[in-house]
Amino acid sequence: MLVVSPGDETYRGYCLEQVAAAYDVVLLTGTEPSWEKPFIVDHAIVDLSDPAALLAGGRTLAERYDLAGVVTWDEWHLVPTARLARTVGLSATPVEVIRACRNKATARTLFARHGVPSAASMRAQNLLEAALATMTLGLPAVIKPAASAGSIGVIRVDQPEELPAAFAFASAGANRSPDDTGVLVEEYLDGPEVSVECVTHRGVTTAVAVTRKHLGPAPYFDETGHTVDADDPLLAQVAPAAAAAVTALGITDGVQHVELRLVDGRPRLIEVNARIGGDMIGHLVRLATGIDLPRAAADLACGRAPDLVPTRSGAAGIRMLYPDASGTLTARHINQPFAAHTPWLRQVQWIREIGDQLVLPPDGDLFTARAGFYIVTGRTTAEVTERLDTAADEITVTTRADR
Repeated sequence: MLVVSPGDETYRGYCLEQVAAAYDVVLLTGTEPSWEKPFIVDHAIVDLSDPAALLAGGRTLAERYDLAGVVTWDEWHLVPTARLARTVGLSATPVEVIRACRNKATARTLFARHGVPSAASMRAQNLLEAALATMTLGLPAVIKPAASAGSIGVIRVDQPEELPAAFAFASAGANRSPDDTGVLVEEYLDGPEVSVECVTHRGVTTAVAVTRKHLGPAPYFDETGHTVDADDPLLAQVAPAAAAAVTALGITDGVQHVELRLVDGRPRLIEVNARIGGDMIGHLVRLATGIDLPRAAADLACGRAPDLVPTRSGAAGIRMLYPDASGTLTARHINQPFAAHTPWLRQVQWIREIGDQLVLPPDGDLFTARAGFYIVTGRTTAEVTERLDTAADEITVTTRADR
């Protein structure tokens, strides 16, 4: 199995570990492997931001090994990975389909064509066009990059006077995308946000779990936590809409992270990500249900039917650790006796060191704002939520304002 761009150990280490449990793995990466070494048999280092270099590196590994499949869970490398798989004669989702998933404007058009409820959307090349779009769509509205990830550059506008700063914020986020630097103005979908974790094999999509999302304060859309419950009754309600969105985009095989909101109790699509969800969601799915999404993605890349039979029936949750205010991180710790004697506290992970700068939106994003995260398990969403709150009282994150 060729894995392209394994990501960082903190958030994506479990993906590589679970694929390596079933396959011999060769890695296409941008840096010398470190934590990845126990899980791989070989690697090639290339400039992952250069599509030609990525393609050449993949061909080299394909000549050296008899590859069964190519897979990535990195949003930024979905398109070149699909191109690479096709180039070396392996099955993959067509490049144009992946591009449609990555480009929110294209996806909206396909959703409308196939009758999938989503948000009204208009492209805006400049502030004037954005203003005209809000006049058409009404306020509140969402201003967002056409092709990005991680809620970067996504902001809500409630009043006309907020639009100039919001458009600048979204434009800055859009300029970080290698695919499309455009900005969209969209109808604000007012309701709870969830994602549906889907697995598609030969055109048939199975919704294996629903993830309930928790967001930080408006007007931003930073995700502060997620919960997954194997017995969540919401899954049956949102699964048909998620599957319809996957079909509308033309996806026939792979793992998808489908984001939507419930407006008046009815699902409205936000976007379809043609990969395993971030923020450890795939790990939460396994803790709650036993279903192995990284293994499923690898199996599908090889043309094999994945095993989607649940082996557990519980719940799991993650909460991100943000400071109350931007500044220098001066303290980060957990009550050690509590951690040592709490079996349902499955993981506490620090991702920033004392002395690091933590910067909240609008000046920062999830990559600059988070100090770490923790994961708990339980029997139900209610129990997991209670345990997340209990653990929060035992964890400290303190910053000092910079002058």
